[in-house]
Amino acid sequence: MKTTIEAKISAGSFPKIDFQAPSPWNERYEDPAYAERLFRDIRELARKKCALILAHNYQLPLVQEVAHFVGDSLALAQQAQKTSARMVVFCGVHFMAESAKILNPEKKVVLPNLAAGCALADSITPESLEEWKRRYPEHAVVTYINSSAEVKALSDICCTSANAVSVVRSLPQKKILFTPDRNLGGWVARQVPEKEVAVYDGACPTHDVLRGVTVEKGISRYPNAVVIAHPECREDVLAQADEICSTSGMLAAVERHPEARTFIIATEWALIYQLKKKFPDREFIAADGCIGCRLHCPYMKMIDLEAVQRSIEEEVFEIFVPEDVARGARRALERMLAVPRDR
Repeated sequence: MKTTIEAKISAGSFPKIDFQAPSPWNERYEDPAYAERLFRDIRELARKKCALILAHNYQLPLVQEVAHFVGDSLALAQQAQKTSARMVVFCGVHFMAESAKILNPEKKVVLPNLAAGCALADSITPESLEEWKRRYPEHAVVTYINSSAEVKALSDICCTSANAVSVVRSLPQKKILFTPDRNLGGWVARQVPEKEVAVYDGACPTHDVLRGVTVEKGISRYPNAVVIAHPECREDVLAQADEICSTSGMLAAVERHPEARTFIIATEWALIYQLKKKFPDREFIAADGCIGCRLHCPYMKMIDLEAVQRSIEEEVFEIFVPEDVARGARRALERMLAVPRDR
């Protein structure tokens, strides 16, 4: 019997979408028939080539729709490991496709646009991590998955925003060096006061740009709203939040507030598409006051349907990781996957 994953790939179909409905999500395609043809071509190509399409929650909504699975970094890493697909098409950013390749060395992993990088991952290099390790000897190195393979290989264990607290708690060491996101690291440190956590000075500019006073303004407009924030946000933003969790965790957080009708969402705007899709009777407000203004990751929007189509058809752009680097990075990632989500 086929697994759910293989069944999705072999089906070649996709959810029914009203391409003509007025919506900010699909306005890039003025010709609905053209968009629908792209969908059909992509799914048929995926079926013929036995390709699994994965999309991060921050991807363009139509890319999310054409993917077989949508999720956060942890969920997508796990899905990549579960499939027997010959090729993994990773609609995300470079470090995500790189991690999928490290965990699936026997599979071809492609990234539809090589320009899809990550400013947070770029904030730490192997050289800068080595310097910080010298500065903090005897510290276990916990590295956020938003990092290069070379940095992961120098780390003791990786984490995602979904399991960062659990990862730190799971370590026998009392001294931790958390890299590279200072906001996530600071939040983790506050959850585990029994540990001595030194935090590297990197940040995600998409989340770091949001300020607490902006969130306060939203709360004044929607006083009954539940505020859900990503832990990559600054401390003054997190102080306003009712829930702090990863992108996939935000979907579960909404379910924990069945009485609430309005939610203020402090993360990249594209997640609101998934939230509206799952909870059509609720109202979701971007914490910056608008969709696609400040809470916008340009790297996550570099992949469109045409890029996905070309990626499967031409099997580009293939991701390679040198085996000596992959060996250390794989160890850190597999240790991460053994730790459950925080909630």
